[in-house]
Amino acid sequence: MPFAAVNGISLHFEEYGTGDPVVLVTGSGGRGRLWTPHQVPALVAAGYRAITVDNRGVPPTASGPGGFTVQDMAADIAGLIEGLRIGPCRVVGFSLGGIIVQQLLLARPDLVRQAVLMATRGRVDVLRAALAAAEAEFVLSGVTLPPRYAAVLRAMHYLSPSTQNHDQRIKDWLELFEMSPADPAIGRAHRDLDVPGDQLEQYRAIRARCLVIGFADDLITPPRLCREVAEHIPGSAYAEVAGCGHYGYLEEPGRVNSLILDFFSG
Repeated sequence: MPFAAVNGISLHFEEYGTGDPVVLVTGSGGRGRLWTPHQVPALVAAGYRAITVDNRGVPPTASGPGGFTVQDMAADIAGLIEGLRIGPCRVVGFSLGGIIVQQLLLARPDLVRQAVLMATRGRVDVLRAALAAAEAEFVLSGVTLPPRYAAVLRAMHYLSPSTQNHDQRIKDWLELFEMSPADPAIGRAHRDLDVPGDQLEQYRAIRARCLVIGFADDLITPPRLCREVAEHIPGSAYAEVAGCGHYGYLEEPGRVNSLILDFFSG
């Protein structure tokens, strides 16, 4: 089990394949292994070296002493890239991972060659702020939802109607969610995470080639917030995948992987 000593913590990561490296940064509460069913095989088959990361606060990576910020998490990824001596390299971020990569692009532009930013945003709107506050209040309450009920809520919030309305597909997702409930320890670690507010104007300083991907049916990070990021990063491209909710990279991995690989090779 490989670890990198970075930024005061031991950061857990895994490597697959050889060739040009691609670092994959997942979202809040997500483990690095979420990339392994679809994105890792596609990258390895295309000749890349895929590197997945368990973010700070996601076991076996510790939170470190005290609280931490998105800037700290970006510094973790910078330390990993430097420690592996792979910079400048390609980086892919999803949801919170996209915001982390955007911080990396601002703080350490020398380490990133190309970046893919999925289901991301550059500001906090009223509803997303209310959601974060409500989730923090829920974690503090200590309440644990019954697994079946929690699975249904996740399916309704994170998946697209095209999946929800397909009986066999939604049955498979519900079973997966029920067998893999959210880890309350990760929720507690990320409860007070300081996510930056409006940084859109700062993104005009980013010089790396970027692709921003939005998912058309995403309720957690609506595509309009993704488009704003693309509009503020000079020369960036934007793509929107239909029939996908927040988990679009898992719902429609073939289309998402094609976008990523075409961007990398272009």
